[in-house]
Amino acid sequence: NERRVGYPMNPDGTSIGRGSRIALHLEIRLDDGSIALSTFDAEPLDLVVGDGTLPPALEARLMGLSSGAEEDFSANGSDLYGTAVPEKLHWLSRERFPEDISLETGQVIAFDTPEGQETAGTVVELEPDRVRIDFNHPLSGRPLRIHAIVLSVKSSWT
Repeated sequence: NERRVGYPMNPDGTSIGRGSRIALHLEIRLDDGSIALSTFDAEPLDLVVGDGTLPPALEARLMGLSSGAEEDFSANGSDLYGTAVPEKLHWLSRERFPEDISLETGQVIAFDTPEGQETAGTVVELEPDRVRIDFNHPLSGRPLRIHAIVLSVKSSWT
């Protein structure tokens, strides 16, 4: 049950394309209705299409929309964030975690990669001396509902 609501054009006719600077509100819900991400009660996303802020498959759904457009659609998290692979499941020693942290299955924890970037890992299994962490994207493989409202679009040359 997908819908595209309204296509008010910008006065200059600008629509989203690669390199466009856009501002939008975005909400991603899991199939149980819980919100995984929402900017509706915060600052909107402000980005350049193609800069890596949004997954390419999500950007593709926004292409051609203009300011004021509203988009609702279903997606599989694997299409947006990549397919989960078993090679991204790792056992880590409990000693790697602070003693005061209370670990729970399903908990998402931020980790630093050897390259200094931050990545998320989900606790999937707990044993007395070790913790199994899934470094696949937490939304990979999950059915998602996405709601986006485009607030503004500027062409790459303005």
